[in-house]
Amino acid sequence: MTAEGAVISVERDIIEQSGTIRNILSDVGSSDKPIPVPNVSGPILSKIIEYCRHHRNDPGRRQPKESNTLEESDSSDAVIQRAIEQMDEFDHQFCRVDQGTLFDIILAANFLDIQPLLDLAGYTVANMMKGKSVEEIRSTFNIKNDFSPEEEEEVMKENAWCEN
Repeated sequence: MTAEGAVISVERDIIEQSGTIRNILSDVGSSDKPIPVPNVSGPILSKIIEYCRHHRNDPGRRQPKESNTLEESDSSDAVIQRAIEQMDEFDHQFCRVDQGTLFDIILAANFLDIQPLLDLAGYTVANMMKGKSVEEIRSTFNIKNDFSPEEEEEVMKENAWCEN
């Protein structure tokens, strides 16, 4: 049941890609009663179901994830590159939505514990920021600069190592 109270019927193998729903079903067992997802609107839940249907046959989608421990040889760039290589055309097109929808997808994927979708949406946001200056990122995401000029200068000095 969505935030608006709408009931959406979904096949069990689809919705079990959500760790949150999987845990609820494990606790209460099978039931014909709707499972409330009050933090997710109907349109966003429909979009997430579309994503889950597309990935229904992907291996490991309905198992709890082990903690992500990277080997020392894995750089963050290598991890990101592997993740991008695993994306198909559907994934690349899925997050081509307006910012509001994208952030609602991120919030819903986090609430529903659908890690691959959360990763996909996070990579999308990261790509939106890649190569942009602080001012361009603020403009892109409508972020107000609440630093005084002195505070901003101090932050820039402290983080000069990460520029270019």
